[in-house]
Amino acid sequence: MDTAGLLLTTWISGAGNKGRKIQVTKRHGIFIIKNLIRMAILLLAVSAAAFFLISISPVDPLKSNVGQAALGSMSEEQIERLKEYWGVTVPAGERFIRWFSGICRGDFGISLLYRRPVLDVIGEKFANSAWLMISAWIFSGIGGVALGVLAGVKRGKWQDKAVTAYCMVIAGTPAFWLALVLLLVFAIRFPIFPIGFSVPVGVAASEVTFGDRLIHAVLPALTLGLTGVSNIAMHTRSKMIEVLESDYVFYARARGETQWQIVGRHGLKNILLPVITLQFASISEIFGGSVLVEQVFSYPGLGQAAITAGLGSDVPLLLGITLISAAVVFLGNFTADLLYYTVDPRLKRDRKKMVRKGETL
Repeated sequence: MDTAGLLLTTWISGAGNKGRKIQVTKRHGIFIIKNLIRMAILLLAVSAAAFFLISISPVDPLKSNVGQAALGSMSEEQIERLKEYWGVTVPAGERFIRWFSGICRGDFGISLLYRRPVLDVIGEKFANSAWLMISAWIFSGIGGVALGVLAGVKRGKWQDKAVTAYCMVIAGTPAFWLALVLLLVFAIRFPIFPIGFSVPVGVAASEVTFGDRLIHAVLPALTLGLTGVSNIAMHTRSKMIEVLESDYVFYARARGETQWQIVGRHGLKNILLPVITLQFASISEIFGGSVLVEQVFSYPGLGQAAITAGLGSDVPLLLGITLISAAVVFLGNFTADLLYYTVDPRLKRDRKKMVRKGETL
């Protein structure tokens, strides 16, 4: 058999049916390869832009990390050593070439502030951030779908108006402001949750329990989750209204099906794919919002490390965080595109039509 024509077939069994066959063909392989090439180009462009912006930053690494008073008491030889350590004497172009060649070898360099390999620092901070972002991602998805379905089914009624008003308010509310409100209410006015940090202050790491970490993550995760609900809810509402106004739902009502039977049998089945796709695409919003939210709650995650690296001119760490963040966001959008491309045949037909017209999708 021709290997180029082999089909990787996966059977997904469903309750009450014989299963559905999804064929992953050469077209899917080409789609994946094209997106991987785009990812490589994107990461190169992001790294170059980030390095350029850092190189023209007015922040003096010596003054911000050593201090003006300490520099005044140092000898010229000591100052030159510090300049060499922080890379001030090396031209920006040469520094970028050195850094990028190291990236190609898998070496992200040494953090100037933490004095540890950049990947080790990112791994430690990313583990804390992942706990928040995954919790917020799941909460925003479940909460957004529930509110969107409720608003779509109760279109024009007070439930719909309440959900729509909530989404409009949250969509225009900065994440850091919402974080401050939750902090003031639930950590200061009513001290239900800790005021910040990821673990109790003054407790040895070996004595920190899972419950301690969980309760410290509630407020920052809730902040990120609440800000992510609005887009999912409004999109779900729109799709649910579209489904409920379709012809086959009209015939389902004629057969005597109740409203919630229609929602369960027809509504959810038709809205889940676009909602899941949008949910994967929302990773960038949650990732971006975590930077300020972690700063408000003094949560030692990737966002707080990025701000610390920026203020302290820790170029290797800041560039590493920028590169990893861009890769995570791209992979989230890529997963959404791949899911839709694999499951929805209409996208494939539209792509063929556009290719015949000399366009690109």
